[in-house]
Amino acid sequence: MTTYLDFEKPIAELEGKVEELRRLAAQGAAVNLDDEVTRLETKAAQLLRETYSKLTPWQKTQVARHPQRPHFSDYIAALVQDFTPLAGDRAYADDKAIIGGLGQFRGRPVMVIGHEKGNDTKSRLKHNFGMAMPDGYRKAVRLMTMAEKFGLPVITLVDSAGAYPGVSAEERGQAEAIARSTERCLTLGVPLISLIIGEGMSGGAIAIAAGDRVIMLEHSIYSVITPEGCSSILWRSGEKAQEAAAALKLTAQDLLAIHVIDSIVPEPLGGAHRGAERVMSDAGDAVDLALVELEGIAPEALRRARREKFLSIGRVGVA
Repeated sequence: MTTYLDFEKPIAELEGKVEELRRLAAQGAAVNLDDEVTRLETKAAQLLRETYSKLTPWQKTQVARHPQRPHFSDYIAALVQDFTPLAGDRAYADDKAIIGGLGQFRGRPVMVIGHEKGNDTKSRLKHNFGMAMPDGYRKAVRLMTMAEKFGLPVITLVDSAGAYPGVSAEERGQAEAIARSTERCLTLGVPLISLIIGEGMSGGAIAIAAGDRVIMLEHSIYSVITPEGCSSILWRSGEKAQEAAAALKLTAQDLLAIHVIDSIVPEPLGGAHRGAERVMSDAGDAVDLALVELEGIAPEALRRARREKFLSIGRVGVA
């Protein structure tokens, strides 16, 4: 069953009526319902197009967080063959919010690292809703270093509301771990492609997203803080999250315009959860193209270009 967001209620009502009429038809209704089903389907599709053609930043935030949106494990199953997870940071523990390992991406050996949110209560608790502890970022550093040693490109899939903000994380050096992971991204001598598949919030996202190419799905979001967090700081209340979402310029379209990201992968009408196979295939195409563009570039040239890319963000007059 499709889970509907608050702003999708009119669409839910129409699609619900369509399903009800189909059930009646399947049960042998006395009248022919085909014409009515077609009319309602057309109306629902039109309403879906109209709604998604003018999404606000807050509505895009809701779509990016949709519980049925494809997660890291879905992308691995769809795009990476022979995936072998590599656990642990070799210092304290194995964080479950960040998963990483070796695999084959379209015939090319790669290292894949990403946030996993989980798709039901049990798996969400296991993966801490995609909010990593310091151990997760130290694991990411270890895997990126391994990839560099063996000359393997790195692909990161970003989907997190931010690093875990609890006392236990702070006690183990959360800020230092995030900084080290960001530094490792920037100093890698192999191509690093970052794909933001849902939320990319705060240092917990940039820690594995400082890549040569940063790609976003059409309705994903990327910012220094969640709208709710921004609202609580600026207005001392979480009730201004909608205004904060607009002010943060966190949509893929806003970020492409100011050169924070490099490209956008279109999503099916209604969001990635309405056409998961298609959007994952298109995302794979975008990653593949980026890897081809970076193929054969010397390590020092990669580092220099990556450094300049991030230093130029926000620079006045930079196109």
